[in-house]
Amino acid sequence: MVLLHVLFEHAAGYALFAVKEVEEIGMLLPQVEESVLSLGKFNSMVSLAAFFPFKSAQAALENMNAISEGVVHADLKLFLETNLPRSGKKKAALGVSDAKIGAALQEEFTISIQTGGVVAEITRGVRLHFHSLVKGLTAQAASKAQLGLGHSYSRAKVKFNVNRADNMIIQSIALLDQLDKDINTFSMRVREWYGYHFPELIKIVSDNSMYCRLAQLIGNRKELSEESLESLEEVVMDGAKAQAILEASRSSMGMDISPIDLINIERFSSRVVSLADYRLGLQEYLRSKMSQVAPNLAALIGEVVGARLISHAGSLTNLAKYPASTVQILGAEKALFRALKTRGNTPKYGLIFHSTFIGRAAAKNKGRISRYLANKCTIASRIDCFSEVPTSVFGDKLREQVEERLSFYETGDVPRKNVDVMKEAVKEATGVAAEIKRKLEKKEKKRKKREKKLQELQANGETNGEAKVVDGEVDAPVVKKKKKKQETEEMEVQADETPTAANGAEDASAKKKKQKIEVEATDDQAEEAATPAKKKKKRKTENVDPEPAEVIPEAVSEKKKKKRGKTE
Repeated sequence: MVLLHVLFEHAAGYALFAVKEVEEIGMLLPQVEESVLSLGKFNSMVSLAAFFPFKSAQAALENMNAISEGVVHADLKLFLETNLPRSGKKKAALGVSDAKIGAALQEEFTISIQTGGVVAEITRGVRLHFHSLVKGLTAQAASKAQLGLGHSYSRAKVKFNVNRADNMIIQSIALLDQLDKDINTFSMRVREWYGYHFPELIKIVSDNSMYCRLAQLIGNRKELSEESLESLEEVVMDGAKAQAILEASRSSMGMDISPIDLINIERFSSRVVSLADYRLGLQEYLRSKMSQVAPNLAALIGEVVGARLISHAGSLTNLAKYPASTVQILGAEKALFRALKTRGNTPKYGLIFHSTFIGRAAAKNKGRISRYLANKCTIASRIDCFSEVPTSVFGDKLREQVEERLSFYETGDVPRKNVDVMKEAVKEATGVAAEIKRKLEKKEKKRKKREKKLQELQANGETNGEAKVVDGEVDAPVVKKKKKKQETEEMEVQADETPTAANGAEDASAKKKKQKIEVEATDDQAEEAATPAKKKKKRKTENVDPEPAEVIPEAVSEKKKKKRGKTE
């Protein structure tokens, strides 16, 4: 008899299940498969021996990462040491779902590990009924734990991806190749479409993007004149070619075209021109990205070919792991397997054929130079992959070596030894790396200073804001007082303008004046209480001024009374 225990890793924790009657179960595998679905039958075969819940989500993530890498975590080791029975009459065996972690456990505990067969069926049943087998764990809590751990695990994998910089290069080179195909197809469509109207332009201008720009500029060929020569020269960059286009437009065999068709051709050609401009921008982006990620490979073989090698390998680390023989024929796998199948000649080069070195070599030396270039490419990719500070010093030196090898095949001049070249490169690289580190340190210091200044400015801004609020509270009543003054002055002016024809009107005006004087007196008292001594003086002068205005209407009224007495 074998005492089998099955280890199950869940998002909530580790669980150890004891399996009853292992030999009988092993003999009756189909019955095990059927009994997995029903909880009652499964409980009769399996019982929970121990359960170790994770303390936090961070601990669960650490254990999950360790299991995925095939490493025994300290929590798992402690759990199995305390709960797994080793001594006894029955032989103890541990069932594990993953063979990788099983091998690590076998090294750690020197115990027989079982994977597959019965263990796989039992783990399937445990996964199905886990929340029922563990007390205090509900199905909702188990699903929440699984969802949370899954999200954190995926987030960690994406965040700490070693190849995240390489992925940008892979995507940009794929887009660049696609754009080349699309621009070529679209420009041929423009040539065919605009060729009905101006067929002679195809022979004069061979470049696709230039043709599209001209189709956009010219439009109707009958409208071309001597005035449009300058704009043609700007596009074509050749005076003779611009003159040839003008002469061809005057004696063209093309058919007339409607304005609507011309508008559509111009729109389509403008789209093609914008795509060509975007392609140039993308190529510049790829160049800058390659100088950051793989500067030595870019300096040796060029940005586009280097990016194609990284894309084909999957990442820079994969390319660094390849031997030189694999890099040499990378991209020519079909030709290689066809040659092996038909027992023909194997290919001499793959993607590296697009570099300038192989094209410059003679036919008999193409194989040798491709082999040498592949060797230097592997060195450059390994330096880029494993160096801390990226520099293009080694790439430039390796390029010089390839140039010397080319001249050796042509003229017989003996090239420098690799040891001497690498010594020079190491000296230069150390100096360049030191300079880069200094610049980075300076940038970091500047950044910290800026952050400090921003924090100080924010603190000062908060204090100024508080002061402004206080000032606003103080200034508010002053504004109200000014408004009151304006109202009283307007009332006084209106009182002066009103005619005093009747005695009743005079009495009413006198009453109003008294009320105004009382209001002014109360306002003055309030102002004197609220404002400083300087403002009091101003208000006194204001109060003194309106007195003559009040005396004048009284004198007028006395004169009128005397006249009325005489008439009576």
